[in-house]
Amino acid sequence: MKVKDFMITSPVTVTSDTTLRELLQKLVEKRIGGAPVVDESGKLLGMISDGDVIRYIKPSTGRVYDFFTYVIQTETESLDTAVISKLQTTVNHVMVHKNLYTVSPEDPLERAIEILGKHHFKKIPVVDENRKIVGVISRGDVIRQLVNSFVLKP
Repeated sequence: MKVKDFMITSPVTVTSDTTLRELLQKLVEKRIGGAPVVDESGKLLGMISDGDVIRYIKPSTGRVYDFFTYVIQTETESLDTAVISKLQTTVNHVMVHKNLYTVSPEDPLERAIEILGKHHFKKIPVVDENRKIVGVISRGDVIRQLVNSFVLKP
């Protein structure tokens, strides 16, 4: 079994200049938890997930910085203030772009399962030899296909 047999071939993507507001609307509308970030030619730049957004918009807590004779105390930020102030941030500032794991459509399914399991990812971008997005494969896709192939078969 190969990745191409399990992947979604028309994934929802965003660009690096997509705002978090636009991203969140797309995630809710499409009922997905993340998306590959691509350039204008469809080449993979990074990944953005709902978890990345949650970590980014988390309100800051008040802190005390003590520099021996000078003390600074920051205010605690409310959730409303944190979210509203960060919705215009672009995906470029929040996305993961280092240490990206990808698979090829021709890779064995075992490679995708290994990456999904080892790194606790929800989805992996599927790219061609030029790093252009050709699909995504998610934990749910793998589980559904395994159930259809092995569990439900007599």
